[in-house]
Amino acid sequence: MNEKKEKYTAVVLAAGKGTRMGGSVAKQFLEIGGKPVVVYALEVFEHSPEIDQIILVTGADKIEYCQKEIIEKYGIKKTVSVCAGGRERYESVWKALQTLKSLESEQEQKNDYVLIHDGARPFLNQEMLERLCACVKEEKACVLGMPVKDTIKLTDENGKIRESPRRDLVWQAQTPQAFAAELLFPAFEKLMQHSTEGITDDAMVVEQEMGIASVMVKGGYENIKITTPEDLLIAESFLAEK
Repeated sequence: MNEKKEKYTAVVLAAGKGTRMGGSVAKQFLEIGGKPVVVYALEVFEHSPEIDQIILVTGADKIEYCQKEIIEKYGIKKTVSVCAGGRERYESVWKALQTLKSLESEQEQKNDYVLIHDGARPFLNQEMLERLCACVKEEKACVLGMPVKDTIKLTDENGKIRESPRRDLVWQAQTPQAFAAELLFPAFEKLMQHSTEGITDDAMVVEQEMGIASVMVKGGYENIKITTPEDLLIAESFLAEK
């Protein structure tokens, strides 16, 4: 008898306004190489044998646009929902998890693993995704990232250096961040019952609420998040190399 395949859901966050970019178009919908930034990540999940379904989280006013101009236009067939996010990242993840819960009831199948990815990171690839999926099966909580190239300084509020951590121990976190559903759902349920101050990524939620530290998995230096106009120039040069 064949062992039932474990179910992986990718949550793609595309609800941000992208204020640091300037201009009126949110960074995840800006075009590079003639295609919106968010499409690149969606296509990686679409073509991945590991990923079973995709939830795209966007602004309430962008749902129709995403459905027609992103999902339908580029043939992202694994998308099971385009849902409205919140003002902060953790709210968008929470709304995606609630959507996932209601989908589980309809599908009558639970999700085993959830991957959460920034829609403004277009250069995720299948190799990174394979490493992450293999790790989350073993470790239950994993974060894609890379060791930092620069020396990092920790300062006090006045900018005075307090500590210079060992560079070989310092990683730059990327996405996707992947978690066993049995960890992620209760972690966010607990989080939503108290202060969410200082939460900047999903691994922090799982560590804070469940006491589980995530394992770093090697991503790639090209797996950048497009946040400022300079990042767009870098992204265009990565595309040109490809």
